[in-house]
Amino acid sequence: MSIRQLSETMINQIAAGEVIERPASVVKELVENAIDAGATRIEIATAAGGLSLIRVTDDGSGMDSGDLALAIARHCTSKLADDIHDIRSLGFRGEALPSIGSVGKLTIRSRPAQSDNGHEISVEGGRVSSVRPVAANRGTLVEVRDLFFATPARLKFMKSERAEATAIADIVKRIAIAFPHVRFTLSGTDRTTLDLAACATEQDGLRDRIAQVIGREFADNAIVLDARREHVRLSGYASIPSFTRANSLHQYVYVNGRPVRDKMLAGAIRGAYSDVLPRDRHAVTALFIELDPALVDVNVHPAKADVRFRDPGLVRGLVVGSIREALARSGIRPATTGASAMLDAFRPGGGKIRTSPTYAPRHSEDFEYATSPHRPLNGFGEAEQALFEAAMPSVDTRAGMVEAATALTAQPLGAARAQVHENYIIAQTDHSLIIVDQHAAHERLVYEALKQALSSRAVPSQMLLLPEIVDLSEDDAQRLASQADLLRQFGLSLERFGPGAVAVRETPAMLGEVDVQTLIRDLADEIADTDTVDTLKERLDAIAATMACHGSVRSGRRLRPEEMNALLRQMEATPGSGTCNHGRPTYVELSLSDIERLFGRR
Repeated sequence: MSIRQLSETMINQIAAGEVIERPASVVKELVENAIDAGATRIEIATAAGGLSLIRVTDDGSGMDSGDLALAIARHCTSKLADDIHDIRSLGFRGEALPSIGSVGKLTIRSRPAQSDNGHEISVEGGRVSSVRPVAANRGTLVEVRDLFFATPARLKFMKSERAEATAIADIVKRIAIAFPHVRFTLSGTDRTTLDLAACATEQDGLRDRIAQVIGREFADNAIVLDARREHVRLSGYASIPSFTRANSLHQYVYVNGRPVRDKMLAGAIRGAYSDVLPRDRHAVTALFIELDPALVDVNVHPAKADVRFRDPGLVRGLVVGSIREALARSGIRPATTGASAMLDAFRPGGGKIRTSPTYAPRHSEDFEYATSPHRPLNGFGEAEQALFEAAMPSVDTRAGMVEAATALTAQPLGAARAQVHENYIIAQTDHSLIIVDQHAAHERLVYEALKQALSSRAVPSQMLLLPEIVDLSEDDAQRLASQADLLRQFGLSLERFGPGAVAVRETPAMLGEVDVQTLIRDLADEIADTDTVDTLKERLDAIAATMACHGSVRSGRRLRPEEMNALLRQMEATPGSGTCNHGRPTYVELSLSDIERLFGRR
């Protein structure tokens, strides 16, 4: 077969296959163009999940007739400087509009602010119309109808209209967080409307926009991040360990204002919360990474969803270290959602009287004092009333009867007042009631002490009777050898043993009998993937967690008041003590105002 030049329409359709994966991809490209044009108000309207209609209207700088003609030509852009590595805009490839026009019916209407006349151009299945004058408002309106009508095979791979509409809403929300000063409006045929009012450009404005998108609960259960390492800055918000979600869709990460879904950054977030969250729960984040554009490649993927850092280890270390440091600095802090769940558990059943099947209410005229089972047994209950007037002891006196000292109730976890069911400590603060799971709390304290011991000195190792030879590829063997000094700190001693092999002479004593072959291969895979040795550290942490679980205060043990208060004070001084090693909460807090609402006092 002879080589031939592809037609311009075919080239655009190939590009569309890379850039335009679904209607949400179109919305992303058009909204990014509007933001790059300086828009402060962006309106998005869709129909049939974006397959029938996508309309994006903005009040940006607009385009004249000459710009309109170039906008639908390939590789034409106003956002790329002479240096291809100095990218400071969201869209720069110059392929989005011609690609959309090659697979759908595209119409662009625009008017610059300094002009009294607007112009319009259309592209239908790759066929371009001439530029014509029209009446238009300042800014740009881009309308896409019948997406993928020119490539009907692509329509077979689209999901339901509802799923596509949800993907569009997610794209808009992710972009909106990074630009709080812009108002976003999204409407669709399913009658769902997203209206995000413009916020201030300062930190408070960002917090308000995050509350609009993720929810006020996240804003109330997040810690502030602001750290810098060398030439990279990390800012934003991360949730406390007791505030989680069932998936990672609520993790928003931005690189120089661009929303990304990067595997390395997702792994860094998971590593930062590695020993404070359950395996099936995920933290909620809004992280903003700022660095010199020359130090990050945003052109790795045509959709610009992935990025590549020149120094990924630096960025990963900054994310992990900053989140862990912020969690430690924030101290002990319960999620505000815990009180709501607790209130729901205690709330009476709507004032309804629960009756047994054998009970039937009787009318007042049928009441007979002599035969009623509810009559007072001793007159009008004088003897029973006397019991309340006497200074009788409490059912549980282990926390003492004296009033808690002001200094203790002023502490975050207050003063211990009782222990119930031999597992739960009831504590009182100046403004709340706290219930502590003694086993889970002490398990975290022991675990943190073990980790501190492991980090303060080299991990003890055990020498193998005969060195274990592990055959690997030459690249994997070289990667392991380059990390030999760090691995030795974790109790693993290895060295090169000829081409494509390493000899393991010592293993961490805490691991006991270990499958050396599997351990070494897992480490080699992780170093190749993330340039870290977290697999070995995670195994050691798992051993420490097991030891902490068996060495902590067990459920069913009765504690003296001094022991309970000592446990509370240690929890206040230990980072991450709000959750146990398995990610479950160690305590819940119910404010006095919540208790008053529970009893109808408010």
